[in-house]
Amino acid sequence: MAARKEETEMAYNILRIRKSKKMTQQELARLSGISRATISKLENGEEIEVKISTLEAISNALGVTWPELVS
Repeated sequence: MAARKEETEMAYNILRIRKSKKMTQQELARLSGISRATISKLENGEEIEVKISTLEAISNALGVTWPELVS
């Protein structure tokens, strides 16, 4: 099944911001408390149910707001 536009944008934003900070998925996982597997799924645009608390943890680790991840 194809990813929805919102999932694709979020995937791109997480990946783009993480790479701009020269951070690996493992480092982001450690800083955010979110598993590397979940981060990988998010960056690949896989259809998974994402909680706001997950987005907040990732955005805090990346130094951005969670709406920046999804817009």
